[in-house]
Amino acid sequence: MADHEAKARELLAEAEKKVKSSQSFLGSLFGGSSKLEDAAELYVRAANAFKMAKQWAAAGSAFCQAAQIQLCKIGSKHEAASNYVDAGNCYKKADANEAVNCLMKAIEIYSDMGRFTIAAKHHVTIAEVYESELLDLESATRNYEQAADYYKGEESNSAANKCLLKVAMYAAQQEQYEKAICIYEQVATSAMDNSLLKYSAKEYFFKAALCHLCVDLLNGQQAVQKYEEMFPAFADQRENKLLKTLMAAIEEQNVDAFTDAVKDYDSISRLDQWLTTMLLRVKKTISGEPDLR
Repeated sequence: MADHEAKARELLAEAEKKVKSSQSFLGSLFGGSSKLEDAAELYVRAANAFKMAKQWAAAGSAFCQAAQIQLCKIGSKHEAASNYVDAGNCYKKADANEAVNCLMKAIEIYSDMGRFTIAAKHHVTIAEVYESELLDLESATRNYEQAADYYKGEESNSAANKCLLKVAMYAAQQEQYEKAICIYEQVATSAMDNSLLKYSAKEYFFKAALCHLCVDLLNGQQAVQKYEEMFPAFADQRENKLLKTLMAAIEEQNVDAFTDAVKDYDSISRLDQWLTTMLLRVKKTISGEPDLR
């Protein structure tokens, strides 16, 4: 580790000398551009040595220095973007905010070059950093939405829908039910038209219906009827049968029937955290109790 770090420091010092030399009067006359290219290469080598020493912040900084030279001095946009991505990946292990900054710089370059699919991919990475490290769901949602827009523009509908489902999940958690419903219905309709994805349509209609029930029973009843008409196979699914039982329990104000129906479903198909949260909210419309057990 110590040897790698020492080597990285040597390479940094060498890179800095190249940069200073290129800025002198004689240096600018005799191979200034070549010296900057050498400096950028030395910064990349230093970054890789820092990575081997597990000095992630230092590695990220060296990649950024290479990227700045490539972008501002040499005009090598692709190399600059690639090094900003490498910097972001290093900073993910040391400084999440700086990781986001580096990836955003890469996205700006890729977008300017018309590389929207790769820009979308990095928006997803940023969203994941906001989810897991910075715990900022609003920023995560915004990046998933931007990724979905870019993917749609490039006809990558499957990737776009994957991002939109994340947006819907967080919208519902924040009680933005109309937004969540719109996305779930859109993705379900898209899945219905694809023989490989058709089976997953039931899941999205189920989630949309739960969002409706969080608002109002009548909304839920009308939505389920609409989904059965749109996708007749939905009528025979366990998810639809659960919805019908839950709606009957809500009409009868029968908390026990509601709880039993959820337990029966969970015994066969385990409920995840999102579904549990939505079901708790629906149950509170009957009893005000936040407990399914």
